[in-house]
Amino acid sequence: MHDFHLADIIFKTILEHAEKNSLNNVKSATVDLGSIVEHGEEVLPENVKFNVDMLSKGTLAEGIVLKINKITGHSWILREIEGDK
Repeated sequence: MHDFHLADIIFKTILEHAEKNSLNNVKSATVDLGSIVEHGEEVLPENVKFNVDMLSKGTLAEGIVLKINKITGHSWILREIEGDK
């Protein structure tokens, strides 16, 4: 469950960017993810994807395709978001 916290932050960031760009829905997003440790365990990309999918239900991002690129370092960044206006 340690992955949920980061997934929630990423998902909220996606929604903020969608709102700023007047998107009616979000089809996909690309995130660069470094080695992030939460509660003593490294956050795994597949768990982030699972949790974002769960969080997206009933929102303008329902069905989002989340692409995660592993990078060096200990941070993450939202690279791209795609949707319809």
